[in-house]
Amino acid sequence: MAFDTRIVFCFSVVLFVFSTGCYEYPHEKTAPETENSVNENADLVTPEMTEHTPAAGRRVRQTAPEYRGTDVYHALYLPVDWKPGGRYPVVVEYTGNKFPQSGSTGEVKDANLGYGLTGGKGFIWVSMPYIEKGGQKNALRWWGDKQATIDYCKTNLPRICEQFGGDQNRVFICGFSRGAIAVSYIGLADDEIASFWKGFIAHDHFDGHRKWGYADSDRQSALKRLARLNGRPVLVCGSANDFLKEHQNLAKFTFLPVPVSEIFQIPEGKVIHPHTDLWMHRKSQCRDQARQWLNQYK
Repeated sequence: MAFDTRIVFCFSVVLFVFSTGCYEYPHEKTAPETENSVNENADLVTPEMTEHTPAAGRRVRQTAPEYRGTDVYHALYLPVDWKPGGRYPVVVEYTGNKFPQSGSTGEVKDANLGYGLTGGKGFIWVSMPYIEKGGQKNALRWWGDKQATIDYCKTNLPRICEQFGGDQNRVFICGFSRGAIAVSYIGLADDEIASFWKGFIAHDHFDGHRKWGYADSDRQSALKRLARLNGRPVLVCGSANDFLKEHQNLAKFTFLPVPVSEIFQIPEGKVIHPHTDLWMHRKSQCRDQARQWLNQYK
């Protein structure tokens, strides 16, 4: 009888590992109750990243098998209305640089834009990492190992979609600051990764707006990447992107100025830096417009 029990137990473990794919969930804990609603009128609060197994309304840390034993990870959020067997559009986000003045940590776990954009429902949200040189941790400033960063997305995005019901024909890439540049610098780096996206959302900065201290940040190099847009829709939010108005043959650009200071009543109200990915966490006409744009193309 004891032998039979062990067989059943081992078989159950195998089924669990298979059902959760190859991702690692370190320090597994008893899972908390997941949220089943989002209050649209209150300021949104991005769900804290935990190390539990994925579930509706939960944001979790995942370690890809290629990076097991390192500190490299991405974050996965399944919407409050997620159910096994469903098909969901996907928003992939890249974070800004570590920039303490604005509260940006550069960490995957502290991404916010994708959650504000989707409101926590209807979309799977994935916060992708930049891989530091050496492949042992995520890069908090700029690109780390650029090719490793690109390859990570190429490998893990299809894997996530297959496992959790992401519709690979409805995947959007978004980012704030460094992440806004990454929408093109990473997301359009070659034909393969460029083919992943149905639409693009960038807030504050854009690839090619100015030359930075890394390779191929010049305007001409950026325009070669932007040629891979092939007329697809791009939501251009905030500032540092005006040059795109001279290249509207490349894509279906929609420009959305975002008055962050007015949204947060700076400096009279909440103390927050105007260069932030949190603006979509507060109800505003701009947020409504951004969400309408996303729902139009999803």
